[in-house]
Parts: sequence; structure tokens; C-alpha cells
Amino acid sequence: MSAAPRSNTEALPVRPGEEPWTDAELKEVKAELESEVASLRADLAKAASDIAERLTDAVRDAGDDTADAGTKAFEREHELALTQNARDRLDQGERALERIDAGTYGVCESCGQPIGKARLLAFPRARLCVACKQREERR
Repeated sequence: MSAAPRSNTEALPVRPGEEPWTDAELKEVKAELESEVASLRADLAKAASDIAERLTDAVRDAGDDTADAGTKAFEREHELALTQNARDRLDQGERALERIDAGTYGVCESCGQPIGKARLLAFPRARLCVACKQREERR
């Protein structure tokens, strides 16, 4: 007699007192992550195009006074910071999807304990449990 095939959700850890993951919950989290990843990729492609366009505008901006040049430099730095933030979120989303596929989703990357289903439903890109995240932020 062969055993029934195991669901992907059976192996996902939960904290004490939490209900096990359902297939529907995992599918919802995965769809949310995939949607966010696709959106971030599109945003980053547009940002790269905008940055390239601004680089070609440098000749046109050659006659700007100091205040205008400073304002434009500030705006460029701000856009680059936003772009880096989007890259970080994209990386986190892709890593979360990889962990779902590998069956390691929900395991804290620092201590190896369950992150917690409630935390993952609220923040699907989480890679650390609350205690480890707090410890990381204090550093």
C-alpha cells in the first residue's frame, strides 16, 4: 500500500498554536509574491530607461545655475535610492519564491526556527523570525 503524496504545505513550519498552512494560503502568498516581483521588474526597467535618458540630458543641462544643478543632483540621488530599494525588495521576493519551491519557506535564516505563519501572511518576504529581526535592527 503506497502512502498518499505529501502536500507542499505539510513540510512548512508553523509556530506553536498556529494552524498548518493550507494549499490555498500558500497559493495566495505565492501569487502575491509573483505579482510583486513582476511589478518590481517592470518598475526597474522603467527606472533604468529614465536614468539612461537623464544621462543623455546632461549636455542640455550644462547651462544650469548652481541651484538648478543641485536640485537635479538631489532628484537623481533620490531616484537612485528608490531604485536600490526596489532592487532589494525584488531580491527578497525572488528569494521567498525560491524558498517556497524548495520547501524551506517559513524557516528563519538566522536561528532555523519557524518564522510564523501570521508574520508571513502579513509580510510574505520575511526571512527572519521576529526575535532575529529585532536583534538585526538593534545592530
